[in-house]
Amino acid sequence: MDREEQLRAADKRHLWHPFTQMRGWIESDEDPLILDRGDGPWLFDLDGNRYFDGNSSIWTNIHGHCHPKIVEAIQGQVAKLDHCSALGFSNESAIRLAEKLVEVAPGETLSRVFLSDDGSTAIECACKAAVQFRQLTDSPERDTFLAFDGAYHGDTIGAASLGRIGAFNDRFASTGYRVRHVADYSEVEALEQVERDRINAVVIEPLIRGAGGMKTWPTGMLRKLREWCDETGSLLILDEVMTGFGRTGRLFACEHENVVPDFLCLAKGLTGGTLPLAATLTTEAVFEAFLGEYEELKTFFYGHSYCGNPIACAAALANLEIFEEDKVLDGVPAKTAALGDALSAGRTVCPYWGQIRQVGLIAGIDLQSPDGSPLDWREETGARVCRAARKHGLLTRPVRDTLTLMPPLCASEGQIEEAAEALRLATLEVLGEA
Repeated sequence: MDREEQLRAADKRHLWHPFTQMRGWIESDEDPLILDRGDGPWLFDLDGNRYFDGNSSIWTNIHGHCHPKIVEAIQGQVAKLDHCSALGFSNESAIRLAEKLVEVAPGETLSRVFLSDDGSTAIECACKAAVQFRQLTDSPERDTFLAFDGAYHGDTIGAASLGRIGAFNDRFASTGYRVRHVADYSEVEALEQVERDRINAVVIEPLIRGAGGMKTWPTGMLRKLREWCDETGSLLILDEVMTGFGRTGRLFACEHENVVPDFLCLAKGLTGGTLPLAATLTTEAVFEAFLGEYEELKTFFYGHSYCGNPIACAAALANLEIFEEDKVLDGVPAKTAALGDALSAGRTVCPYWGQIRQVGLIAGIDLQSPDGSPLDWREETGARVCRAARKHGLLTRPVRDTLTLMPPLCASEGQIEEAAEALRLATLEVLGEA
């Protein structure tokens, strides 16, 4: 048995993959695709086959794999200081990153940065801080979070309770925070006063919902939501784990509607997609509520062993430097147009592509029957299309029967067009019109 066969066999014997029905994985005649290296927008398997990273490695990669500036920053930091606790200590990379995030954050009020591990913990940090903030400011009756149908904010229990996607949340519905879910902004406005008085904070993915099927929000809704929070005294928590760091054409999606939240949650692209790191930014007004004497127990008792990890923070600093030095955001509009044009052209000749939704370099394509009716989700058509796309040099992953395409910001317009064409060809092959 060669190395590749050994690895595939060991994978099926021991690894438990996320969001994966492992019976099908283990029993499948298809061998697991084992990725070996990356270079720019490309990933390579053990046999040397090259694939375009069409979903930015689960929405994380920004400037391409193994970007030399980020690699150099990681190597330099790990050779100097690999880890130190943030409990009672600090390190230069964490300090510099907090300073930089405050500088680039929208508005002027987000002045405090809590560093953690991933998107779920960024959300947990914001929610726990919001709960304690209400207790410390004599408003514990504000015990309810307002969240939206189709939302996904992570898989830790608190974050999961905010979500409204059955497969992810139904089994754990009795745990977590007290949450009032609504479908859209009209239902927010329709809340009775007794309900409004209990709202602690509103949580939303701005402009577009990721795991909810790449569903977009109406233009102007985020601005209205900010105004509603101001009127009712509710906090606004923005989950920019997916939308942050240039995906939408701005560094942060909320900038499109000139909205500044009370909590800004970041992860995924924070390190350019290289290392796990999250940041929760908040205001001085929130921060000051936690200040007091030791015996008052106002301390924010929350944290992880790897909070402010210097290696991850060094990678994040390099990521932000690349944005500035290479003027990355300047190139996003043309690439956004190329993606939109390619998907529109593909739809005209592919009867199985239904509605297409796009915000910047984030796109979702609904699969459908030629008569426009939805497919049976149990047939896993989206997953089969994405597997077929590998033959055309594309890697991506669906949200059930919504194909996703989210190229790294470093991708060229031509590469983006080729990725859309690969997805179209794969769709036709799977659904019988090749």
